[in-house]
Amino acid sequence: MIVGVGIDVVDVARFMATLERTPRLRERLFTPEERDLPDASLAARFAAKEAIAKALGAPGDLRWHDATVHRVPGGPPRVEVRGTVRERAELLGVTAWHLSISHDAGIASAMVVAEG
Repeated sequence: MIVGVGIDVVDVARFMATLERTPRLRERLFTPEERDLPDASLAARFAAKEAIAKALGAPGDLRWHDATVHRVPGGPPRVEVRGTVRERAELLGVTAWHLSISHDAGIASAMVVAEG
């Protein structure tokens, strides 16, 4: 059963300009293992976190560090949730995440399906 679907699109240059203007924002949005990714990958991680929140109904109390997107060589990215994101997912009955991320021509995008 599909619990929720989320999608987000990010302009990579605009996103990176925002991070440059507000340097502490990188630490606020990303876990240590995500912070040093290339620009397009970082923007795609942000899109993924936004898509995850949307799949959960976009409650305002989710914390950015409570969702991490992991690279999986030769496979799809893996979503790890904890804290506020895990609590919301459990409340909705989410048992699996399906995530697709992409970046091309200056745009990063992510689509998430939360399955229960």
